[in-house]
Amino acid sequence: MIVKKLDSGLHILATPIGTANDITIRALNILRDADILVAEDTRVLRKLMEIHGINLNGRKVLSYHDHNGEAQRPKIIALLTEGKAVAYASDAGTPLIADPGFSLAKIAIQNNIRVHAAPGASAVLTALCLAGLPTDNFFFGGFLGSKSSQRLKNLEKIQDLDATLVYYESPKRTLSTLRDISKIFGNGRSISVCREMTKKFEEVIRGNVDEVINEIESRNTFKGEVVIVMGPPSKKEISDDDISSALKIALQEYRIKDAASQISEQFGVSKKRTYEIALKIKTEFNKSTDIELSYFNNFI
Repeated sequence: MIVKKLDSGLHILATPIGTANDITIRALNILRDADILVAEDTRVLRKLMEIHGINLNGRKVLSYHDHNGEAQRPKIIALLTEGKAVAYASDAGTPLIADPGFSLAKIAIQNNIRVHAAPGASAVLTALCLAGLPTDNFFFGGFLGSKSSQRLKNLEKIQDLDATLVYYESPKRTLSTLRDISKIFGNGRSISVCREMTKKFEEVIRGNVDEVINEIESRNTFKGEVVIVMGPPSKKEISDDDISSALKIALQEYRIKDAASQISEQFGVSKKRTYEIALKIKTEFNKSTDIELSYFNNFI
């Protein structure tokens, strides 16, 4: 049997975020065949390989993280330049997502070194699946910040963004972050706090901001990896006055039925509602002598 050698280059390798079995066959093959292994935490990678029966066979496992990245990158790039197949894995999930591997991949690309992606588990996508909030348009912002002032500033920037928001957070800061969210967003948004995803004690706390805060405050401990998912802002309540103002303009060009249909679509409200308001405007007009006759030339 001829075993195909793993292609040279940097292999970005997704690993489980909790349950060890959440890893692809391709990822296991890369761990088996790579010349060099690089990990954010070498102990975590060694344990994962041990669980799946993959031997090191004398291969190097290099440490690469936020604190040593500047020193380690030249060494790793040198190995890649030699034509080595290097596999990089973060602590958990897909590397480069709020992860120090970004700088390594960027420099590899700048040096015309091929970068391969072996997709798999992702805390962002797992949280979106569990949250029960809209997923057609979402924004991932990494971490909001370790200080309240930083979190508040970041929240102010995205408070009007019409999207579901996803953030990583530490369990120790979760309550403080939720209180900051309440200060900027109020209590109107739906929110889900996802904890220990794919693990034995996986949990999702759902509700408005105050309800989630009260639930967490009632507990003696709150541990585990946390992802906060916030629903998009509620649609602005459309008042009859808003519709009436728009109809008065539309009625200068269109018949009642057509104007009502147009404004219904514009505001996302029922045609019945806009038509009734249009009829009311016509009735008021018929009683008034102050409005120019040309205003209603198109009424029927």
